[in-house]
This record gives sequence, C-alpha cells and structure tokens, in this order.
Amino acid sequence: VVTRDDVEESLKAVFQFVKDKEHLIQDLHSQIEKTKKKISEKQRERDYWLDYKNVRSKIHAEKIGSVEKDIVEVKYELERTEDYYKEALNVVREENQKLFDRHMKLLSEEALKNAVGYLDKNCRREIEENEWLKEEVKIYRKEEHDLKASVQLLEEENTSLMAKLIDIKLQHLRV
Repeated sequence: VVTRDDVEESLKAVFQFVKDKEHLIQDLHSQIEKTKKKISEKQRERDYWLDYKNVRSKIHAEKIGSVEKDIVEVKYELERTEDYYKEALNVVREENQKLFDRHMKLLSEEALKNAVGYLDKNCRREIEENEWLKEEVKIYRKEEHDLKASVQLLEEENTSLMAKLIDIKLQHLRV
C-alpha cells in the first residue's frame, strides 16, 4: 500500500533529483563557458604568436640585421679613425723628434765653435783630424749597412730557391 506521504516523498525525491541535475547542468554550462573563454583567450594568444612568428619576427630580424650591419660599419669607421689618429700622432712625434734633434745639433755645433775659439793650435788640429775620422766612420757604416742589406736579399732569394727546389722534389716523389 502506497500512501500519499510516500508519493509526496517520492515526488520530492524526484523533484530534488531533477533540481540537482539542473543545478549540475548549470554548473556544467558555466564550466563550458569558462572553458570556451579560456579557449578563446588561448586562441587569441596563439593567433598573436603566429602573427609574430610569420610577420613581426621577420621585421624584427631585419631590424636586428640592420642594427648589426650599422654596428659593423661603426666599428670599421672607428678603427679607420683610430688608425688615422695613430698615424698622425706618429708623424707629429717624428717631426718633433727631428726638430729637437736639429735644434740640439745646432746648439752643439754652436757650443763646439765657441769652445774651439778658446783652444790652441794643437788642439784645433786634433779636432780637425777627429772630424775627418768621424766622416770616414760614417762612410764605412754606410757601406756596412749596404752590405748587410744585400746579404739579407741574397739569403731571402736562397730561401725561396730552396723552397722551390724542395717543392719540385716533393712533386717528383709523388710521381
């Protein structure tokens, strides 16, 4: 025997079950909406990065290449400028050294003339002979320098001839 209370309880249980299912369906719908939003966000992010990969990364790569080329050009110009100023500095130093040497030579000649004026005849003759010997030493030093240069040229020529001879012998050995 089923009573009215049993039917009401059964209906309440069914109603509660349907209500729970509807609530569960609403939860699932809200989760689906959240998931759709996440998918949409991820899709936009994916589209952004694809766009970057396909278009903007190439633009950035070109900009980077251009900047790297500019850096190379600036380094080259800097090196050229540095070399120019080093060369200019060396020229100025050499010129200053020549001027200093010439000035010192003039001062020493002037001092020598003044000192010779105070010497007697024997000392003057010895100085003149000494100057002649200095000239002879200069001539011999120049000849020595020339001989050393010619010896060096001959050694270089002999070295190159020996290298050619060795190359020819190696070629004959290979044959």
